[in-house]
Amino acid sequence: MNLIQWAQSPWGQQVPTHIAWILLWVSAIGGLLFLVVHAVYVKFFAKPAAAHASEGALTASGARLQVPEHVARHSLGARLFHLIMAIAMLALLVTAFLPKVGVQFPWVTYHWIAGIVLTISVIYHIFHATFVLDFWSIWPDSTDIEDASRRMKRAMGESAPPPRKFAKYPLENKLYHLVVMLAGLAAIGTGLFMMKRVQTPFFTRNPYLFGDMTWGWMYVLHGLAGVGFIALVTVHIYFAIRPEKLFITKSMIVGWITREQYLEHYDPQRWPIPEEAPEDVPAKPKSVPA
Repeated sequence: MNLIQWAQSPWGQQVPTHIAWILLWVSAIGGLLFLVVHAVYVKFFAKPAAAHASEGALTASGARLQVPEHVARHSLGARLFHLIMAIAMLALLVTAFLPKVGVQFPWVTYHWIAGIVLTISVIYHIFHATFVLDFWSIWPDSTDIEDASRRMKRAMGESAPPPRKFAKYPLENKLYHLVVMLAGLAAIGTGLFMMKRVQTPFFTRNPYLFGDMTWGWMYVLHGLAGVGFIALVTVHIYFAIRPEKLFITKSMIVGWITREQYLEHYDPQRWPIPEEAPEDVPAKPKSVPA
């Protein structure tokens, strides 16, 4: 089965024109199949998570860490970026693939507008994550790999030390972010060049900027990133609405998680927070000199 559409140029050269649109259904069915398999595994085969203390935690020095009632997880800027990006991404998927299943409307204009919104939001996110947030918190480290190996061995019945609690972002979140980043940059990079083939206020139309072969492979890469996002978005929404993950989804709305959720799921040494008195403890009155 040919997964790439080909055409013959005026000079008799075979050039790619796009992906085969059966990949749209492959991605959609693959995403749905993943969530069904995962739901069945969690329901019938996964072992219950070990209980953790929720009243306090120890710092590296062994001192008791005082955790505030609400632990900040996402800043307002990060939450607004996520909302804008999500709206733009859904708009891109709708405008890209509804015409392919028979729903006709002037999709090209809406598509490139959504693409510009996504591009601006991603540029903002890059600068925000680099200079304001903890840039390295979303990248896998050696502890993630070691704990993943421990979980795999224990799941297969082998002897292994218990894995530690998570950092702010577990390994699966980090790997998902990496895949989304690669697919997103591929879609944005090729999409910006493809805007040269349509009339927009931003670029002078020039369909001869590249040769047929280059344009063809650009459309193929753009299409692969697009259909990949069907499965990626499906999986993301699925995990966002799972009962055990709802507290994380809520934190993307309100910006925080509770003290109990922090202590149950996260390692204070891997995700440190400022050591301050909980919000429900009144401040000590200041002494007044005689």
